[in-house]
This record gives sequence, structure tokens and C-alpha cells, in this order.
Amino acid sequence: MTIRFDHTLIPARAKHASAQFFTEMFGLPDARADGLFLSVGLDGGVHIDFAEPPIDFPPHHYAFLVDDDDFDALLARIEERGIPHWADPRMSRTGINTNHGGRGVYFDDPSGHHLEAITRPYGYVTPE
Repeated sequence: MTIRFDHTLIPARAKHASAQFFTEMFGLPDARADGLFLSVGLDGGVHIDFAEPPIDFPPHHYAFLVDDDDFDALLARIEERGIPHWADPRMSRTGINTNHGGRGVYFDDPSGHHLEAITRPYGYVTPE
């Protein structure tokens, strides 16, 4: 059996603002309308759908593996916009980390979700 991740839904207080923030920060093409959702395509056919649920929701954590050039570009956009960012998920150290032989940064989106960008996976072995 082959199982691959296809998509996830990210709840947003304002889906257009959240999708635009996400695509701009990660340097991705604009989101496209897909029914009630705004869909953002990632590598490998995976996509993220932004939606406005009629309920309050807690913040979620979403982590993205990026290459070094994309990390540099993302960090530059974070710093240019003055977006608070941290080296750890508890938001106790500002800046970036060098965990797992790479670099990582945490920052929040407009709906309060915690986004993480890393350049090396956290030691997990990918099944073949």
C-alpha cells in the first residue's frame, strides 16, 4: 500500500488574507478558488486549502521543509516586514535555530497559526 499526503485544510479568520500571506511569504503562486476554499499548491501535488469555518478554532502548527535558498528568501521577507519570529516553538528565543544540521524559524500567520520552516528534516527516516 502506498500512502501519500494529499491536502489539508487550514482554518482562517479571513481566508484571502491568510492565503495571500502564505503565498507571499513562501514565494508561491497565488491561491486559486476551489469551491469554499482557497487552494495553494505545493510540490508533489500536495495542496493547502484555506477556509473560514463558522466556529472559533485554536492555533495549529504547520511545518514546511524548504531548501536553503527558499529559507533565505523567506527569512528576508520576514525581516523586511518586521514579522516577529523565533528559534523555538515556545517563542522564548528570537531569531533562527540550527537544529538537525540545518536552519529553522517559527512565525505566526494572520489567523494565529504557528508556521515553521526548516531546511533539514527532524531525523525521521522516510519509508521507501
